[in-house]
Amino acid sequence: MNFDDYLQRVYFGDTVYSWLIALAVFVGGTAILLAVKAVIIVRLGEVAKRSPNHVDDLVVDLVSRTRLLVIVVVMVFVAIHMLVDAPSPASGAIPTVADPKLGIYAFLRFIAVIALVFQGMSWGNGITSFWTEHYAARRGLTTGASAAAVVAFVFLVRVALFLFLLLTALATLGVKIWPLVTGLGIGGIAIALAVQNILGDLFAALSIALDKPFVVGDSIQIDTHSGTVEHIGLKTTRIRGANGEQIVIGNNDLLKARINNFQRMVERRAVFVLRVSYETTASQLQRIPTIVHDAVMRQKLTRYERCHFFRYGESSLDFEVVYWMLTADYAAYMNAQQAINLEIFTTFSTEEIRFAFPTRTVHLHGETTASVGRSR
Repeated sequence: MNFDDYLQRVYFGDTVYSWLIALAVFVGGTAILLAVKAVIIVRLGEVAKRSPNHVDDLVVDLVSRTRLLVIVVVMVFVAIHMLVDAPSPASGAIPTVADPKLGIYAFLRFIAVIALVFQGMSWGNGITSFWTEHYAARRGLTTGASAAAVVAFVFLVRVALFLFLLLTALATLGVKIWPLVTGLGIGGIAIALAVQNILGDLFAALSIALDKPFVVGDSIQIDTHSGTVEHIGLKTTRIRGANGEQIVIGNNDLLKARINNFQRMVERRAVFVLRVSYETTASQLQRIPTIVHDAVMRQKLTRYERCHFFRYGESSLDFEVVYWMLTADYAAYMNAQQAINLEIFTTFSTEEIRFAFPTRTVHLHGETTASVGRSR
């Protein structure tokens, strides 16, 4: 028997030549995929070390996560698939259900699908880890409650990815997944309704971690509550009130409220009103803006804006004063305001400018006019 005749001999429904072709596809495909993997890891890895771009780092990581077992299983499946699709040498027809190759093919198809599910999970974990390490680090979400919120979000993403890959694998294997999807949907709705408050606070914590409307240590005001943020948890945020009490607010309720973050003030605008007596002369009224300007400008970290005689009050002539503190520090603002008030008071006393106090003039029929003081 010569070599050509040997190649035409049939084993398990296929010629030796077909088996050799399948073996060459398996060996050659496996070798090529492993070589490509090695080249990408080595060459692109060297480029990634020098490049500031992180995308090439992600590609190298994903390629390095590709397992040898997955490559072998997939290439065995491809080789058997070639034999199954090849016509039978005896009859020239496509193999029937009784052909033993179909059983092997179905088994390898099942193994290949399962291997690809686990490989997909590995790639998905690589992508989520890449996001966690780079995006979260860039946004400062690596410590405290922010890190906990990111970990919880990554866990939910991995669960969703696993369910997606599992359903895709079942559909590929011929399992009817719509009843399962319907059941999971109904069960998911029931669970979501049962824990909607917890999930709402959890996603609110993630929103706080990503958007950062405030951080620990910020002085904030929420509706009628104000204080310093002490802790941002997965469900609640704790604030130390101005009177020393601890205020606990659910994260979901927190994001629905209007938040004033005083810690992020660059400058502080100060407005106050000076009320002087109606007995003040015109020349004294003209002096008041200059007096106020000098008092404000003598303070550190202040910027004068204006002082105007803007209103005739019931019992006073009213000046509105506006200036800016060049710092957000509340203590510095109070010190400057006190110094300004003291200097204005001293100057007014020197120049005999009287502050107004609430008075009302009452005219009585047949009586002399009397000026009666009253308090508000």
